Amino acid sequence: MTRSFSNFLLVSSAAALFSTVALAQTPRVFGYADFSQQAKWDAAFMPVPDAKLAGEHLKTLTAEPHWASSPEDHKTALYVAEKFKAAGLQTEIVPFRVLLNKPVKIEIEAFDAQGKKLMSGPTPEHVDPKEYGGDSFQDDPRILPAFNGSSASGDVTAEVVYANYGTLEDFKKLDALNISVKDKIVLVRYGANFRGVKVYIAQQRGAKGVLIYSDPADDGYTRGDAYPRGPFRPASAVQRGSVQFLPLYPGDPETPGIASTPDLPDSQRITDPAKMNQPSIPSNPLSYQDAAPILQHLDGPLSPREWQGALPFTYHLGGTASVKVHMHLEQDYKLRTIWDVIGKIPGDDPNAWVVAGNHRDAWVYGAVDPNSGTAAMLETVHGLGVLLKQGWKPKRTIVFGSWDAEEEGLMGSTEWAEMHAAELSHAVAYFNTDVGVAGPNFDASAVPSLKEFVREVTREVPSPKGGTVYDQWLNDQHEGAGRRKAPARNRHDANAEDVQIGTLGSGSDYTPFIQHLGVPSTDIGSQGPYGVYHSTFDDYNWFIRNADPTFVYEQQQARVFGLEVLHMADADVLPYDYKLYGSEIGSYLTEARTRATEAKMQVDFSAAATAAKRFAAAGERAYRLQSAPTQGVDAAPLNAALRNAESALLNDAGLPKRPWFKHTIYAPGEFTGYAAVVIPGVNEGIDEADNARTQAQLDALAAALNRSAAILEGAAGL
Repeated sequence: MTRSFSNFLLVSSAAALFSTVALAQTPRVFGYADFSQQAKWDAAFMPVPDAKLAGEHLKTLTAEPHWASSPEDHKTALYVAEKFKAAGLQTEIVPFRVLLNKPVKIEIEAFDAQGKKLMSGPTPEHVDPKEYGGDSFQDDPRILPAFNGSSASGDVTAEVVYANYGTLEDFKKLDALNISVKDKIVLVRYGANFRGVKVYIAQQRGAKGVLIYSDPADDGYTRGDAYPRGPFRPASAVQRGSVQFLPLYPGDPETPGIASTPDLPDSQRITDPAKMNQPSIPSNPLSYQDAAPILQHLDGPLSPREWQGALPFTYHLGGTASVKVHMHLEQDYKLRTIWDVIGKIPGDDPNAWVVAGNHRDAWVYGAVDPNSGTAAMLETVHGLGVLLKQGWKPKRTIVFGSWDAEEEGLMGSTEWAEMHAAELSHAVAYFNTDVGVAGPNFDASAVPSLKEFVREVTREVPSPKGGTVYDQWLNDQHEGAGRRKAPARNRHDANAEDVQIGTLGSGSDYTPFIQHLGVPSTDIGSQGPYGVYHSTFDDYNWFIRNADPTFVYEQQQARVFGLEVLHMADADVLPYDYKLYGSEIGSYLTEARTRATEAKMQVDFSAAATAAKRFAAAGERAYRLQSAPTQGVDAAPLNAALRNAESALLNDAGLPKRPWFKHTIYAPGEFTGYAAVVIPGVNEGIDEADNARTQAQLDALAAALNRSAAILEGAAGL
């Protein structure tokens, strides 16, 4: 223990850290000795984010299709940089060169057993302009053909097998039914897991290609009126998306772990496909309009009844000569330039960064995903710019990131995070927003240490529905609305009556920050009926009809995002809750032990359980120390310990088969992609019924928990 930290503890005791003096301040907010000055800055910030301006940002950002690396994408970078500079941020545009594919030819044909053509596509996305006002954006010639980022080129013809959602369980069900996908083209529907995982499993099982379609049971007419009459997916709409093997690593496929800067020598790039996160088979998305003739003509066994979608015929598994599909995909792969926009507000501490970000690129227009988040972020920046003019300066340095090429595999954020890994070892938080506004129902995910922090911020922001964002969030969850569909074991909040906050998996830009570098992270959004995800129709026209016509939820999200940044930048003591963290880890281990017992595995949980109890006890003591900080006391040593406790949960060796993911508590699942797997090394070892792997991961987890507990014990003077 250093002398300065010893002095901190002595002064804290002498000042009666747990006295009622600090508690007498009104209002009392966790992490502040006296919240009164912060309350004034909050009050000055809150009126600034403007609904009308947010709408103007969104209209500008969605005026043109702006696929990553395109000239139109660069124009959006210039627009964001202009707004950052206008607010007084130190601004730069940071380029990276990353491997991206652009479609040259996308041709998909289906034939019946007699050689009759059933379909030829993909059919262009189109809704009747005479019906319900149509869509004025759908015919822009710059819209790329619907394609999968990271798909291989290929010219293949094969029989078709229907594999439901393409989950690992679905493929195992086909095995049990003696239906092989080897040398077949696999047809799967969107949902249940990340699209890249569908291709990952199909490729492992010898498939020649994969087609992924949107079934109306999931986001089409069975959910409500289709666009343009309502918010759900019309027949021709296609969900584009990356099929990068994201659970292996995100970012530029050729540079895992290092930044793909423009001057990076070719010698430092991976060129062996076997070592990359890219599929070797072709894949492409389809609308249900194009998928229906294929599905309808499949014979073979009846599909399991839970695999039946909403198209008006009985689904069969295929695997026979009743339908053959020809896929001819030509992809132009090359290094392309993308542009992150970085804005900085220097604080008193130049090393303790608060990073907040949102991506800017889109498959087409991206009104909801992602530019509703960009519009909100720009109004957050607008609000902080007004505070700067009033004399405010943050204690900690604030960094805003407008990331590029997220849709292709979290590329802009990953490359920037890898470039700044050393600085980010001191970063105190990363705040993400992506689908900022798809509707009126607020939702969030976070590491456990920041869950109460998010709740606290939302208690301060008014909701357009009345009351506070927190009030409406709680009400929505009690009514069954607004909660993200996550596995039950991904929600472990101790108080079931409180707002439940999700667990961070992957699929957005928090991934490199928390799961590779150990920066505590949150992700916020506002949900609603949103059926046009990654299609041409995710445009300004859809947004003002269905998501937020008056942009008041954009304003709400700008305020929540801004208060996250303000409070983390200015709190006396970092507002992490390791008490809750300890409770959740304990529940993860209890559940994992039950699974291992049910699987009759021979593994010893005792060391990990003991370490988890030690971590929980240390977290509770640290929480008490944090709860009543005293004015005038140097909290820097305590804050350093609190921050380092999260980093200590990283394992330098990373996860088996995917060492880029280093966090021992959270990672996207190898076979889920989006959804988190908690204590992933342990749970995935159990999934494989691998005793040796599971035991090794339990030991690694115990070591990480003991490292983190020791740091927290130091903070508590134990």
